[in-house]
Amino acid sequence: MPMTGKERAALRAEAHHLEPMVHVGQQGLSPTVFQSLDDALRTHELVKIQLTRSADVPVKDAANALATAVAAEVVQVIGKTATLYRHNPELKRKHGDLPPWRR
Repeated sequence: MPMTGKERAALRAEAHHLEPMVHVGQQGLSPTVFQSLDDALRTHELVKIQLTRSADVPVKDAANALATAVAAEVVQVIGKTATLYRHNPELKRKHGDLPPWRR
């Protein structure tokens, strides 16, 4: 189910304070990048991706390709940074807990 505008806005606000966890360098969208993104999304749900200046793919294209490959949604793309979100129902949650990306 696609994200609503309100949900996307809330995630954008949350993502503002995050540091990029996945870096896409000269190798571009390598299997290693997909694997590390998948791992990061599994544990954090909301992940920032930083593309280096030398990355030879447009950021929006890279974000969409990554999101499709790992079944995530693009929250936003600003400059050379993209933010992706994927809900993980297996993460243990208790009422009042911080969201996984803040832990």
